[in-house]
Amino acid sequence: MLQGIPSISEALSNPQMMSRLQEFDSYPDAKPPIQVPTEEMTVSGPHGPVPIRVYRPAPGCPVSGTGLVWMHGGAFQFGDLDMKEADWTAREMVNRAGAVVVSVDYRLVKDGVRYPVPLDDVVAVVGWVRNNLEGLRIDRVALGGASAGAHLAASAALQLRDEDCWAPECLILVYPSAHFYMPEPSQSLKEVQAELPPVMTISHDFHRKTITNYLGGDSFPTSPYAMPGEADPTGLGPTLVINAEYDDLRASGEAFSAGLAAAGVDIQQVLARGLLHGFLNLSADVEPVSAVLELMAQRLRRQGSYRRPPAGREKL
Repeated sequence: MLQGIPSISEALSNPQMMSRLQEFDSYPDAKPPIQVPTEEMTVSGPHGPVPIRVYRPAPGCPVSGTGLVWMHGGAFQFGDLDMKEADWTAREMVNRAGAVVVSVDYRLVKDGVRYPVPLDDVVAVVGWVRNNLEGLRIDRVALGGASAGAHLAASAALQLRDEDCWAPECLILVYPSAHFYMPEPSQSLKEVQAELPPVMTISHDFHRKTITNYLGGDSFPTSPYAMPGEADPTGLGPTLVINAEYDDLRASGEAFSAGLAAAGVDIQQVLARGLLHGFLNLSADVEPVSAVLELMAQRLRRQGSYRRPPAGREKL
């Protein structure tokens, strides 16, 4: 099915190739998503209303007291609230962790939208959640996302640390991309990269185009929130980073995790073996996807113990 598709970039611009790639990624026999109560809403942001979808435990089901603000991936220019990485993941976290999930439909970088617009949308939603704990029936807030969504979650945590002296209960970053320049891959990553056909890899060229499209230019960003892997992570709360074994972006996730550890952040890094980038778009029936979802849920079920930075903390 993938024969003759040379790269993701070419597939994106070729409807016939894209149709084949989508068919390859489809799982028609997958079980339907878990049914939980949902509500469509909008949150006021600096660039206009930000659509969100709130997922709640059904009446009578356990509620953990944790809210998760979740961002889907899609290279900053694709994706929506209905993609599996957004919708299925949110439903799994409600079912497995008793969490309230707020999925963010941040503005995509197209039609003139560039950084910091998507990040501003995320920060606005986090502020709304923090101001509506009682209505959401939560008492602590976690941030998380996948791929570009993980990037935005980490950037939002950094910005809120500096501007509001606030940190989320935990950060959950799944196959994140965090760097302006892709770090050098480890030897083990080089070995698995060699096993993949080109269309299953994320080339340096594709990464560069994604970043320049997000930033609106090819110059190194001056803002510490544009590329979280280039910022000082000191003071971030407990963080879970989950990398896919067969993923070129794993080099960024590993380097970001190392930087967190060096800064004294409570960091747990997990390698999801046998999986490609974007595996949260798979059914939980595919292992080890279910194991990853359960690890994320364990983080959300933990009782809050993180001591947030004091109000007088200096900006970094």
